[in-house]
Order: sequence, then structure tokens, then C-alpha cells
Amino acid sequence: MQLSHALKATSAVFDEPNLVAAAGLVPVVALAEAAGLAALAQQQLTVPTDKGANAGWKVASLVAGMVAGADSIEDLGLLRHGGMSRLFTRAYAPSTLGSFLRAFTFGHVRQLDAVAARFLARLAAQTPLLTGHQTSHGPGVVIDVDDTIIEVHGYAKQGAGFGYSKVRGLNALLATVSTPSAAPVIVAQRLRKGSCGSPRGAKRLVADAAAQVGRLLPNSRPLVRMDSAFYGRGAVGAAIAGGCDVSVTVRHDATVKAAIAQISEDAWTPIDYPDAVFDEPSGRWISRAEVAEICFTAFAAQKRCEQVPGRLVVRRVPELNPTGQDGLFDLWRFHAFFTTSSLDTVAADKTHRGHAVIEHVHADLKNSALAHLPSGRFTANAAWLALAVIAFNLTRAAATLTDTALGKATTGTIRRQLINLPARIATTARRLIMHLPRAWPWEQAWTQLFHQACGPPGPLTP
Repeated sequence: MQLSHALKATSAVFDEPNLVAAAGLVPVVALAEAAGLAALAQQQLTVPTDKGANAGWKVASLVAGMVAGADSIEDLGLLRHGGMSRLFTRAYAPSTLGSFLRAFTFGHVRQLDAVAARFLARLAAQTPLLTGHQTSHGPGVVIDVDDTIIEVHGYAKQGAGFGYSKVRGLNALLATVSTPSAAPVIVAQRLRKGSCGSPRGAKRLVADAAAQVGRLLPNSRPLVRMDSAFYGRGAVGAAIAGGCDVSVTVRHDATVKAAIAQISEDAWTPIDYPDAVFDEPSGRWISRAEVAEICFTAFAAQKRCEQVPGRLVVRRVPELNPTGQDGLFDLWRFHAFFTTSSLDTVAADKTHRGHAVIEHVHADLKNSALAHLPSGRFTANAAWLALAVIAFNLTRAAATLTDTALGKATTGTIRRQLINLPARIATTARRLIMHLPRAWPWEQAWTQLFHQACGPPGPLTP
């Protein structure tokens, strides 16, 4: 590709009132309206009238801006360019939306969390968000819980601090749910100060996530996956009380080391692991990685009602010799996790390693609305996180309506193919028509989304 020679004889002028840069917002906003986003926010939020008037439309504007790629309050001005006013009404100015967010208190953030939960339930009822278009085999419904540090700059950010990653920021705790045929969606979220420990508030968040999944998928028994930071009576007990199984990495304390030492040598089974080789004659994986299990009771030192019986699944891999010399005997590194699921040893280990999927959700959010936490007020940033989660789930739901692989794509891919689509607005017989680019590679997917969200267009009348 090279620059056209004809460009030297042209000029650029920002004067076209009928162009829009994000025509994909039309079906997405229609889907949000069908699921009642604005009505839910108007009903639930009690932000003071001077800042929170028309709270429902302001929430809808914030979410629409995030869907189109806004990662700061100033970016929300993209809703008011060109012909956007002909496609949408009540698109508020960035300054108005910023004042609205700064009026939030902790109670208002919890109200917005309730809006996010109810909105997700309605999206799941109207789209194949959690069922997918195809069924496949897998571990079933899985809830993943983990936190991430969102880096911030400047000294005016309330709650900012240095956490476990040694990065100055705020701590976001998320819970996602996924099924064998559907990509993860976020079912619970909390924003915490940057210096807090990972398990802080995890008990409440796990309980909320389990309750939400119970409403979304009432006939399932989810598996809650967590890393060692959440191995405690609070988070594990909340998952069990919520009707879930658990799969949580354990710390190598004296009790766990003693349990691993009791595993006999003939109990280890080779597994499908990176760089493993499958031997067809024997039907086995030839690998130095092996797994075994032993009965284990978590929190055995506590009172009986807080003890959780289950299994300790241990994976061992060779300890690499940094000198490159073979040792006289094998040295192993052990990775253990506690589980109450009924999966066999190999399947339980493979399923637990799938916990890394939540890291993709963290990266997706940070490449979208959570690239920044735009306000100096902690509660405004907490509200921004809840709105980013709503936008993430809405974008995912819109992609599932296309009956393509976009349902499992990243937000950036969905936005590039379906949302940020330029269009020219024209009027015919008192109806608006969006003229889209010819030979758009994803025309079929966009048309499916438009027809599903807005309905097929009626015949044009002269």
C-alpha cells in the first residue's frame, strides 16, 4: 500500500454534518435499550438531583462512549460529532458526565453494581451470551476470581498506592463466569485501594458472584477457581455456601508439605503438558510433568463447621539445573491446589490451569475503558469500573448475535469490526438511511447484528 498521488491535489476539511465514525453504536444502543439499561439506572440510582437528573440517560451515554472506545471522560465527546445527534438523543457533554460521576458515593456505587447485575441477567435472557451458538465438552460452568492493579499517575488519586505488583495504582477485584461454549463475562466487580491485600472483600464478592450465576444458570453447579491469595475460610466458605465447588491453589505450608510427602511414588500420572509427546502405541503422554492426589481437609485446625473436606491435587515438574548438569537424583517442583469437584485427577489439573483465562479479561479491560481511571475521586473511579463492566458485557452480548466467532473475540476486535464503522446519514421518505462502506469485510456479521437488535428494515416508500 502506498499513498495516492491524487492526494497531493486534495485538502481536508472538518465540515460534514452527516458523517459518523461509529455506526455500530446503533444496534448496540438498541440492544441496551431492549435490555432496559437506562430504565434500570433511573430506577436504582439515587444520585442527588442537581447532579443526577436523568441518571438513566447519563449511564447509557457513559456506556455507549465506552463501547465506542472512550477510556477517559474527555473521550466521551465522540458521542456528539457529525451526524450523531441525528441517530441519538440525550448524548450528554463530557463535563456533565464528569460531574455526574463525581457525585457518586459508596452507596451509589453499590446501586450501580445492582444495575450491572440486573442488566447482565436481561442480556443473557435476550442473547446467547452464556449458552453460545454451539455446544462443546468441557468442565461446565466456571467462576474465576482474581484481582489486578490498574496503574494510575499523579498524587490526586484517592486510594492509590503500591500493592503486590510494586506498581502505583488501584486494585480491581473481578469475578467472571464462562461455559464450554461461551467466553467469560463479568458477574461481579469491586474497586479497592491499591495497597490492600488480594483477599480483602473476596468473601462478599464470591458470594455475590455465586448468587448471580445461580440466577443466570439455575441448574448448574459452578466451579470457583482462585489462586493462593484467596485460599482462606472467607472466600472458600462463601463459594461452598453458594452451592459451588472450589479449585484453589494452596500455599506450601507445613500441612501441605506433609500431605505431599505421603503420596506414594506409583501414584503419579504423566499429563498432557507443554512440550509433552504423545506415544500412540501405549496411548500415553510422555512427559516429565505428573499429577497425583490425596484426601485433604482444608482449614483442619479450625472448628468443625469451618473445615472443608476435599482433595489435594499436586502437579510436579522437574527442577531445572541451572548448571546444565544431570543430578544424581530427580528434583521436583510441586504445585498443589485444593478442590471439592468430582473431576478425575488429570481433568481437575487441566481445568485448574484454565484459571488463566481471567488474565485475558483483565488485559481486555485495560485495553479498553480501564486504560485509565479518569477521576481523582475514588467513588467516581469505582463507578467507572462498574460502567466498564457493563460496556464489556454489552459488547460481548452484541457479538454473540452475529452467529460468528466474534462472540469469543476481544473487545478491540469487536469494536474494530462491528462498532467503529463509518457511515454517511441520508434521508429518504422521512427515514434515516446509513450508507456504509462498500466491500466491508464484516458486512454479513454487522447486518446480522443490526437485524437482531433493530429488526429488519421495512420496504422503502416513494
